[in-house]
Parts: sequence; C-alpha cells; structure tokens
Amino acid sequence: MPTIVVASDAAFLRKEIAAVVGGDDTEVIEVDSGPKVIAAVQRQPPDLVVVDLQMGSMGGMAVCLELRLEESSGDLPHVPVLMLLDRRPDVHLARRSGADGWLVKPLDPLRVRRAVEELLRGGEYFDDSYRPVPVLVDADEELDALSTT
Repeated sequence: MPTIVVASDAAFLRKEIAAVVGGDDTEVIEVDSGPKVIAAVQRQPPDLVVVDLQMGSMGGMAVCLELRLEESSGDLPHVPVLMLLDRRPDVHLARRSGADGWLVKPLDPLRVRRAVEELLRGGEYFDDSYRPVPVLVDADEELDALSTT
C-alpha cells in the first residue's frame, strides 16, 4: 500500500488531492506546513510527497530542496516530490528544486491521478498546461527582413 504525504496550508487543497489519490489501497497523510513534511518523511519515508509551492511556512521549493539535501547526505532515501504550481512561470522553481514532477493549477482529477501514478511507478511527470505554443520562424526570412529595414 503506497503512502502519500500531501502538504498545503489550504485545507481544501489537501482534501481535494486526498479525495483523488486516496482509497482503500493508499494511505494519505495530510500536513499543513513544510516542517511537518520533513518530520513525516524522517519518521517514515513515504512513497510520494505532494507539496504546494505556496505554503506560509516553508513552501514547496524549500521542502523539496531540504529533501534533496538530506538525500545527498545519505540521511534519507530518494522520495519523489510532485509540486503543485500556481502559474506556468513557476516551472523553473520546480526544476531548480529537484522536483520529480509538477502540476499547474487549477488542478483536475485526471491530471492529478496521472501524475501520482507515474511518480509512484518511478517516473516523472511534467505538466504541459498553459505552456506557450512555440512560434516557428524561418531564420532566413527574419535575416532578410532585418537587413531591409
């Protein structure tokens, strides 16, 4: 039975995630601060930590960095982290902190379930929501346009 720690200082968000991933075959531990995540992981490393980027006390980035620091020193095993982001530009924070995956809010049950399942299998999950569509430009045409101005 996998154990998932869900961390947010917003009770509604913890409940929403727990409702999607919880069940008879999954233990969900809800905590409301970063220090409580660290304590829970030190007590018994879970199979996954789902952490909200914006928490009043030690947010998601700090939690993930602390877990990676403890892992690199050999004090904790690798614990996958799924970070919940408020906006697309926060992706770089998730990358820099070593998160194994992220979701951009607003959340929906299908993406949450897909991300959690992938991380529990040992994979990664990088949400494409709200990602800008790349614009392809012909470099030769751009150079020609610049040289005529």
